[in-house]
This record gives sequence, structure tokens and C-alpha cells, in this order.
Amino acid sequence: MSEIKGDIVAGPPTLQPDPKVVLTGQDVVLEHLTPEHAPALFEALCGPQNDNLYTWMPVGPFPDLESFTKHVNLLIESPIFFPYTVFLIEPSTKAKTPVGINTFMNIVPAHRTIEIGHVLFGPKLQRTAAATEVNYLLMKYAFEGLHYLRVEWKTNNFNEPSKRAALRLGFQYEGLFRKHMVIKGRRRDTAWFSCLDDEWFGVGKGGVKVGLEKWLKKENFDGEGKQIRKLEDLREEA
Repeated sequence: MSEIKGDIVAGPPTLQPDPKVVLTGQDVVLEHLTPEHAPALFEALCGPQNDNLYTWMPVGPFPDLESFTKHVNLLIESPIFFPYTVFLIEPSTKAKTPVGINTFMNIVPAHRTIEIGHVLFGPKLQRTAAATEVNYLLMKYAFEGLHYLRVEWKTNNFNEPSKRAALRLGFQYEGLFRKHMVIKGRRRDTAWFSCLDDEWFGVGKGGVKVGLEKWLKKENFDGEGKQIRKLEDLREEA
């Protein structure tokens, strides 16, 4: 028989996310989504002013709390998703305000792969350092707490902001799945990205973890909260 090729996979076993684990950063806290979070999340993510948040989502927008709560319960009960509520920490009082949802999904421990997806960030979170920290915390937990070897990011090929976000965070573009899905009656070509464990832990040029941690430091932001150095530049120096 021919010798089987490929690196032998060793190390600690891959784990399922634990609902009791809270992911805490400087500006955000991620807790396992519960039905009790639904009313505050509805205020942050729904209403006519937020309909644009659902342009690339497979569901929504939700016209009322009842329909949104039904969706929240589906996320919680689905075997595909492991959803988190994203809380923004108020600097002076440390009060927590729900501002979004992010999920692990397509979790396959046997192959040590997990995906970050179904991202729904409200206006208070979008395009902020806190939004970057959310994904940093999920990547860190996936690689270091749960021992996955591959974290995936997939998006509609027309969703340019999501594709830019993936590359900025350190994911690598892998290719296009053509006519991959039908979403809201329209064909979707899906762009695939991934970050691997050696890229996450890598030291030297291109280290994803070190680049993110350097970028998130408070000294990388001026008095108005604007970045001093870009994440991509810091990663190349990591």
C-alpha cells in the first residue's frame, strides 16, 4: 500500500465551544446568546433605521420583537450555530450594552475546523476598534482555547466590506464557490477565506495574533480614538 501523505495531526483534542465561557476584552464582552438578550438586541439591531444591516444576511430584517426572538431561539437551538451576544463596555461605569451578534458555525471537531459567521453588528459597533476586538477574541478562543487548526470566513462575493474585513484581520483568500447558495431568491457565489493555526501563532513577519494585539493596544489610538498605525502594517512587522 502506498504511504499516506500529509502531516500527522497531534496535540490536544479539539473541543466544542463552552456556553459558560465568557470572552472578555478591553472594550467588549462576548456571552453565549440567550433568549433574555433578545429585547435589548432588538433595540440595537432592528427597526427601519437598521434594515441595511440585513442586506447580506440570509434572514431579516425583523419587523417586531416576536419575529426577532424567534430567530434568536433558532440560533440558540440550531446544531450549526454557537451564537454570542456582543456587549460594549462603557469605559467609566463598566456597564454592558448589547450591540451585536457573532457566531461560531459549521463546527467540525473531527477535522479541526470552525467558522466565524452570521455577523450582525449594530451601528455602535460597526467600524470600531471594538469590532476588531470581537473577532480577535473569537479567533483566540478557537485556536488557543478549543485547539482548532483552521478558522474559516465565508461571504457573498458581492459583499466587499466583509471580504476587506477578512483580509484585514489576517485571513487568506482561498477561492470562489460558484452558485454555492440561494439566499432570498438570489444566487450567491461564496468567497472563502481561512486563517490557520501556524499563521495565528506565527512569530516574525505575518503573525496574525501578534499583529492584532499590537493594533488593539490603547497607545495605538490618538485622543479621538483614531488609529495611529494600520493593522496590516503591524502584522507585517509582527
